[in-house]
Amino acid sequence: MAKFKPETATACLALADGTVFYGKGFGATGTTTAELCFNTAMTGYQEIMTDPSYAGQVVTFTFPHIGNVGVNPDDDETADPVAEGMVVKWDPTEPSNWRSVEDLRDWLTRTGRIAIGGVDTRRLTRAIRKQGAPHVALAHDPDGNFDVEALVAAARGFSGLEGLDLAAKVTCTQSYRWDEMRWAWPDGFRRQTEARHKVVAIDYGAKRNILRCLASAGCDVTVLPAGTTTDEVLSHNPDGLFLSNGPGDPAATGDYAVPMIRGVLDRSDIPVFGICLGHQMLALALGARTIKMNHGHHGANHPVKDLETGKVEITSMNHGFTVDSQSLPKGVKETHVSLFDGSNCGIRMADRPVFSVQYHPEASPGPQDSYYLFERFAAAMDAVA
Repeated sequence: MAKFKPETATACLALADGTVFYGKGFGATGTTTAELCFNTAMTGYQEIMTDPSYAGQVVTFTFPHIGNVGVNPDDDETADPVAEGMVVKWDPTEPSNWRSVEDLRDWLTRTGRIAIGGVDTRRLTRAIRKQGAPHVALAHDPDGNFDVEALVAAARGFSGLEGLDLAAKVTCTQSYRWDEMRWAWPDGFRRQTEARHKVVAIDYGAKRNILRCLASAGCDVTVLPAGTTTDEVLSHNPDGLFLSNGPGDPAATGDYAVPMIRGVLDRSDIPVFGICLGHQMLALALGARTIKMNHGHHGANHPVKDLETGKVEITSMNHGFTVDSQSLPKGVKETHVSLFDGSNCGIRMADRPVFSVQYHPEASPGPQDSYYLFERFAAAMDAVA
């Protein structure tokens, strides 16, 4: 535990093992508890903070230049930040970008998210790699008054993400249509007016850019809440089913998601495509298991190998649980693996157009190597039409 608090410290990050980091607070004041992860992406801090998959987590950004492009409504992946807080090396820089409409600090204050700067993020990242994603308490007080023992106790009292169904907290409350396509110069976001396929997308914490990619691939998208039943899905007479990304323990969300997916697979032959938590939901529905990772994968530079083509894709990832490839049943093939640790990154059914990937092919943020998966989904729907 840290013994001395710098006089200028206005924020404190306390880990459950007693380690304490001091720094300069910005954004909202107060205290929050969460799991701590690190993200290695060099762009996209706004997209990361508004990604529903980060519910229940404080994000350490390993890239130091945070705040340099400000924030703007077009880059939000959902209405407000979902990550509990952020940790950065340097104080946020002044925004310098033609698309910026608000300073990061003001945005965090307005949306109620706590942040700390001036932290040795390299040391913190090493600690996360070594001991696993720790439970933390993050506090911001402009007067610098901190009860460190209480903060450590709060971190130790955090229940963790295992067993938590966070998808139910971030999903939509009612269905809606989506026709906005990917941003393109010079028109920005155009609308899909010539859709070829009707797709039902299950919202476990869906990012807007994933929905835009579906629309850009020719889909008329209807988004349904996480707790949707098989009958409700099939009542829309869809050409395909999409399973979105999302937060929390897949086994907990699977209590209600798995019966729906199995029902759709049993009662129809429509293509199914899953991403991230949707990948894990599909794997559970097919009979596999998921396990908690040591510190997860969070970044936009993760190499993944396609085992069927030999091609290597650089991908964007954000997950703390993974599909246990050893548990995949007969008839389900492993299609992609991480070149960092060999963990599973994709599956497909051998005899049906049903597939999923662990990573984020919508590239928000991240490289666009994997956008072809949306086109593969559309082609599968063409084939069964």
